[in-house]
Amino acid sequence: MSDTIELILIVVIASYLCGSIPFGLLLTKFSGSGDIRKVGSGNIGATNVLRTGNKKLAGATFLLDAIKGALPALVIYILAPETQKPLLAGIACFTAVFAHCYPIWLGFKGGKGVATGVGAMLALSWLAALSGFLLWLVIVWRTRYSSLGGLAACLAMIVLVPLFGHYSFLSPAPLATDAISILIFWRHRSNLTRLCSGTESKVSVSQTDRPQG
Repeated sequence: MSDTIELILIVVIASYLCGSIPFGLLLTKFSGSGDIRKVGSGNIGATNVLRTGNKKLAGATFLLDAIKGALPALVIYILAPETQKPLLAGIACFTAVFAHCYPIWLGFKGGKGVATGVGAMLALSWLAALSGFLLWLVIVWRTRYSSLGGLAACLAMIVLVPLFGHYSFLSPAPLATDAISILIFWRHRSNLTRLCSGTESKVSVSQTDRPQG
């Protein structure tokens, strides 16, 4: 029992440190685009990086944020004891997304967790994650609302992860998915308010002053 608790603590600390790396902020600063926290919504995620007008930088931010969501679980799949992999991977995925949303380096003011959540979902159930990502792309393409696409994908994940993985709803992967989805919804509560009132901004590389995701 003590060994399991020790492993969980190690996983939580390592996953938090990995997930809290603010790639959006680092990439924009190193590229000469300034402090992303002073652009648009002030978010450090890929959607706000897109407001700098640099699509490649936004794509790199999305990719790196997704990788940090998946990496802790992938390491666990390689190194952890077989019987403990599901539990530890679920904990690692949630912790990485939580860290992106509340990074210690930025005073616990981070992103909204969608890209990091994509990576975490890929580690938990790659087929469900790809399905959710396609749903996000379709909704963003049709509506131009990044936040709406992310929230719809979260709801889909709650069903798709246990469906594609043949998991019980109370097993680690679905529970981690539920927790991540709740966290992402919480981080998007202002977006939900704007969506309901019809004032949510749409994705546009030419607009850098309107709040969104």
